[in-house]
Amino acid sequence: GAVFSFVNLSGGIGIPYLPDEQPADIDYIGRHVEQAYREIIVPSPIGSLDIKTELGRYITGPYGILVTRVLHEKNTYKHYLGTDACAANLMRPAMYGAYHHIVVLGKEHEPCVKTYDVTGGLCENNDKFAVDRRLPETVPGDLLAILDAGAHGFAMGYNYNGKLRSAELLLKEDGSVQMIRRAETPKDYFATFDFSDIIKVD
Repeated sequence: GAVFSFVNLSGGIGIPYLPDEQPADIDYIGRHVEQAYREIIVPSPIGSLDIKTELGRYITGPYGILVTRVLHEKNTYKHYLGTDACAANLMRPAMYGAYHHIVVLGKEHEPCVKTYDVTGGLCENNDKFAVDRRLPETVPGDLLAILDAGAHGFAMGYNYNGKLRSAELLLKEDGSVQMIRRAETPKDYFATFDFSDIIKVD
């Protein structure tokens, strides 16, 4: 018969994206997994096997922040804020409507008095970080912090519309900041394009 050496519990531990949500109790989960292991696995013919899990979102998700600047404001039947980021930097909201909390830097304690759609710069109408989101009065030049972007952010990035992916900065425990990934350049964008037999380039 089949011989099992491990069981993968996968990555089912989420993170609190909404401000009023509580983080998962990892100790509680661990204790009950251990209890189930001792009660079910140990007495079974399997006897012993490794337990593995993939906690990428739990480990990195809350610690990534996408910082973007408001470039444009449009007021029609809705209020729109256009930013210098887009789904190429954080695809989750555009792809499946994922919620990411947004903070207007410098206005954290101001009342949320206006409803906005916060958009990116792609020519796609789903390139939005938020729809009907209550925020403080926000104007071009303001910086927005889009929270919990440390998982499935840069990794899902792409170059649609010629968009170049942004740099990544690491805030260290001593308060210093280090660039751990530089921003892409047009040279990166064309790096894999081989047109040497089509156009002569000096």
